Amino acid sequence: MAAKKTVKVKQIGSPIRRPAVQRQILVGLGLNKMNKVVELTDTPEIRGMIRKLPHLVAVVED
Repeated sequence: MAAKKTVKVKQIGSPIRRPAVQRQILVGLGLNKMNKVVELTDTPEIRGMIRKLPHLVAVVED
């Protein structure tokens, strides 16, 4: 069985003074604090969420 691909996402911006939709996307990604890194399954849904917040999150390369 092949291992699922993952992507590491880091919060680089603050959700303060951002629309509620953007804050909800951060929560959906599992982010809530600056510089927090989470490892998520690499799916089109996750990639779409990352593309919506290029100013708040960054993909971390190992």
